[in-house]
Amino acid sequence: MRRILTLLLLLPLSAQAQTQKLAQHPYMGWSSWSFLRSKVSEEKVKAQVDSLFAAHLPDYGYRYINLDAGWTDGYDDHGIPKPNLTTFPSGMDGFGQYLHAKGLLFGIYMNPGIDPKLYDANPVIEGTTAHIKDITITTLPGSTHKGSYKIDFTKPAARAYIFSILRQFSRWKVDFVKLDFVGPGGGNLPADNREEVRVWHQAILATHRPIWLELSNWMSIDQAPLWRETSNGWRIENDVECYPCGRSTDPAIKGNLTIWSKVSERFADLRPWISYAGPGTNGSAGGWNDLDSLELGNGDKDGITPAERQTMFILWAISCAPLYLGTDLTRMDPADLAIITNRSLIAINQAGIPAAPLDLQQLHNKPQQAWFTKNRDGSFTLALFNLGPDSAPIKFSWRELDALRDTHFMHHPPTLTDLVTNLTVPTPPEDIDFTLDSHASRVFRLTPKP
Repeated sequence: MRRILTLLLLLPLSAQAQTQKLAQHPYMGWSSWSFLRSKVSEEKVKAQVDSLFAAHLPDYGYRYINLDAGWTDGYDDHGIPKPNLTTFPSGMDGFGQYLHAKGLLFGIYMNPGIDPKLYDANPVIEGTTAHIKDITITTLPGSTHKGSYKIDFTKPAARAYIFSILRQFSRWKVDFVKLDFVGPGGGNLPADNREEVRVWHQAILATHRPIWLELSNWMSIDQAPLWRETSNGWRIENDVECYPCGRSTDPAIKGNLTIWSKVSERFADLRPWISYAGPGTNGSAGGWNDLDSLELGNGDKDGITPAERQTMFILWAISCAPLYLGTDLTRMDPADLAIITNRSLIAINQAGIPAAPLDLQQLHNKPQQAWFTKNRDGSFTLALFNLGPDSAPIKFSWRELDALRDTHFMHHPPTLTDLVTNLTVPTPPEDIDFTLDSHASRVFRLTPKP
């Protein structure tokens, strides 16, 4: 254990720099949870990849293929999670090779804490003489999900245990880890995994492999500086999926992936998090506000209307949230495909300058919103949203925008380009004035005139 700590202290700065470089942009990809839940398998995921992903979506930046819960089958002789070889006959190393051969990246899922079954087995921790029970506090929860014990990081072997897991992930050439049910945050239990997250971050650096660390779910904003120092992304809300839809007997909603209320609640919840999103700097890992998976791709079974799908993608894009799909890619809807492959919006997302809502007097306490950001080339992005149940106008003056964001549009109105259609829109001489249908949106590039 002393050797591990010495190596950590001597860790080259290049490892930290590598982690910072990793999170220069929000990640893009696909996650197994929304569509497959815990019934994930090598065959099913390969069907997703081979149907559309490898052939088309990587051209737009979607590269991560992330296994969520369901890939494991207990633990090895040192307590390290092992794959279910019935559902993943190639093992994690073979499955990772398959993805990498297609130019894709390999993501995996973990929970913090100690599983009671692992505690009962009580294996020896790799590289130590300590057992799992020696590092476990059974009187405290190990995660915000019921059924785990807390790891005691006052014991040196606790760090050795996390380091051993990451060494195995590195041997499998894992590129991404989702650490779920991390506290403080939302969930069933008030757990505290702050020290565990710190150790995960250190263990990732020790692998010298660029492994993205994503924290979930519904993280506490009180700890946002810590999440930014130690991870590359953090969920700011509960799951976006409509779980009752899967159990419904109503054929109109049965199997739908999400509902509008799950999408719309993120507009308000995102506000206090905006300033924490950004690339790594000054020793911070850097990372992005995770709004959860995009439930876009399966048409009516997305569970939201075409207008709502466009609104979902625009919010995710302009807030620089990770863009990862939760849908069945073998049943891709052409209209949804056009939404998720909009190069203009993807470019805004990957530029990493999150938009923020404009607190306009005319829109105060109304369900109509305007979000705004300045781009590196001197242009601006303006997104308009109508979250209300009826069509409604969104109107404000260039003068008010100038006062809020130090633009100069009152006397020199900009050129407007609709980023969905990529068509130039006639510039309003004095006021922005658009009427949007219920739950609809529009997004523009504003280019100042010489």
